[in-house]
Amino acid sequence: MNDYLDVTELSGDDVSSEQVLRCSHRYFWAGHYCKDKDVVEVACGTGPGLGFLLRQAKSLEAGDISEPILNIARKYYGNRLPLKKFDACKMPFTDNSKDVIIIFEAIYYLPDIDKFIDECTRVLRPDGEILIATANKDLPEFNPSPYSHNYYGIIELKEIFQSRNYDTQFYGYLNIRDISIIQRLLGPLKKIIVSLGLMPKTMEGKKMLKKLVFGRLTKLPFEIEPNDMDHNLPKKINSNESNKSYKVIYCIARKDF
Repeated sequence: MNDYLDVTELSGDDVSSEQVLRCSHRYFWAGHYCKDKDVVEVACGTGPGLGFLLRQAKSLEAGDISEPILNIARKYYGNRLPLKKFDACKMPFTDNSKDVIIIFEAIYYLPDIDKFIDECTRVLRPDGEILIATANKDLPEFNPSPYSHNYYGIIELKEIFQSRNYDTQFYGYLNIRDISIIQRLLGPLKKIIVSLGLMPKTMEGKKMLKKLVFGRLTKLPFEIEPNDMDHNLPKKINSNESNKSYKVIYCIARKDF
């Protein structure tokens, strides 16, 4: 089974400042929906946002399908919260037992999104919510992960969830108009690198490329602190068309039954 070590940014890894910003902001956003709720984060990785969620939620459980990645989180968090190895499509929780299920930057790794939603429906209480953060596949310079199964944009997610009687709302983060000139130039360059088959497949290779492009990198934290977060709320966006303005798409899918 794939342990995802080659495609996952791990706590302590050298990453760009934008990656830290994106990671921290999605947990800031999620915190608004987790206050005093029973929460699960699936595909939690090394868990950089778990400490923040612990302070917001009534209860928090988390897990990942990769034992090596999960062990990094276990070593850091100790007995602060239960961390379990489990498949997002086979959660170890009873029916109608959770208020919020979080899946960040991982929905494209699921081999069957329908099974995942069915499992969320089983675990969530009435009016429970699924919180999703995903890279925007509809941007021209989008580059999929080599281990991904399928990426979902606004249109696809809305259709999938509506067919199961979920209400959806969508938000965008990091408008491409607001990024630096260097970042704007990197988009087309990245697309050329991908088209020529020169994009590194491993995290180590990508790290070397980031150093060449960005110069100084920073460490992905083991635990994100509130002071390190961008406290600006994401922008609500039109759910009836593909979005070509934001680098990150947030989705709230509410179980309307």
